[in-house]
Amino acid sequence: MSESKNPKVTRRGFMHGAGALAAAAFVGSSRKPSVGQVRGANDRIGVGFIGCGGRSGAHFRAVRWLKTQGNEAVEIVAACDVYRPRLAQRVEDFGGKAYMDHRELLADPNVDVVCIATPDHVHGYQAIDAIKAGKDVYCEKPVTHWRQFELTKRLAEEVRKSGRVFQLGSQGMRDSAWHQMRKLIEDGLIGKPIHAECGYFRVGDWGERGMPIDDPNARPGADLNWDAFLGDAPKKPFDVSRFFRWRMYEDYAGGPSTDLFPHSLTPVIHMLGVTMPSTVVATGGKFRYDEREIPDTFNILIDYPEAITVAVLGTQGNDYTGTGFRGAPGRIPIVRGWEGTLTIQGNDIVFTPAQESKKQPQRVPIDHGEDFVEYWRDFLTCCRSRTTKTASPMDLAYHVQTALQMAMLVWKEGKVARFDPAREQIVL
Repeated sequence: MSESKNPKVTRRGFMHGAGALAAAAFVGSSRKPSVGQVRGANDRIGVGFIGCGGRSGAHFRAVRWLKTQGNEAVEIVAACDVYRPRLAQRVEDFGGKAYMDHRELLADPNVDVVCIATPDHVHGYQAIDAIKAGKDVYCEKPVTHWRQFELTKRLAEEVRKSGRVFQLGSQGMRDSAWHQMRKLIEDGLIGKPIHAECGYFRVGDWGERGMPIDDPNARPGADLNWDAFLGDAPKKPFDVSRFFRWRMYEDYAGGPSTDLFPHSLTPVIHMLGVTMPSTVVATGGKFRYDEREIPDTFNILIDYPEAITVAVLGTQGNDYTGTGFRGAPGRIPIVRGWEGTLTIQGNDIVFTPAQESKKQPQRVPIDHGEDFVEYWRDFLTCCRSRTTKTASPMDLAYHVQTALQMAMLVWKEGKVARFDPAREQIVL
């Protein structure tokens, strides 16, 4: 395979010359696999990044590490952002061709897969565009905004019928604990599951009000596309806080429910093997941090048709978890069944028999914990083999997001939310 050297693109040159946008792109093999074809270990995968904000940095670094130290045939070939200074910095740091319109990036033939790390309300649209362009997708959580259930459903259908590889950024799903616990549940260790608890507890709103305002004097224009940022959100005049600290606002984010709880709920839904809820209720509010629209404290009760209740609890005003903290999912889950309970202590899965059970206590060593870089490697492996069962696939993301969307609608409308499986609709 041949590979061209990407000339170094300085931030100053990028900002002052339109021609610098054409930083040399990766040139792949002349026998590059066609769309949907199995790739060999030496067939290079070109990655395009949609979104160059704070979260994207971890993704850029992971892909670069896999290329330079992880023995992966992968290349950063393109980046896109609606704010030119951030885009310029990523291109200077990591290389690749620069775009301010994600549709132009998707038209780049050197891009095989995309990583979407943009505000919640544009995830779904960008993912659908990528799927239709024949790209595999790694999408940061949440898969869509809390008011976009129909878009979530549409994306799930697009992924199913396309055969493209999709992985949601629920990083904790690389932890073997959840897969081992699922097997123990399937084998009947706890009897019939009846109740589970999970959640996320921390102190601070550094992920919302603490988001950096890169330039207090930034304004829409050639370097900042406000209309593209808004997407289908309500059209409002430009506001520097809304642009840079978008997680504070309901139009673009959902607070703990859709920002933190995907990490908590995803492994629990995976372990239990349930899909769509039957009923959801939720409470919460701004109990500590006033300078925001979204809640800082949120609690959800989810009933499933399988006669299982899941409680998802959390606040940003206190960091005591009760059960301990394990990686991205936050509070260690508790899964209760008729015959006993599963949780985690240290590096062991712990089974505690119910009072009337004849089973004995057990401790099962956990094979391995979370590893973000390996999570990326798993995704690339699926892209090569065309295996759509990623660590956090689209169907799982759809089921998790529906429950969280129902919870936010309950909180906003003050009603109980029910799911109608016949019509595949949320009913308030």
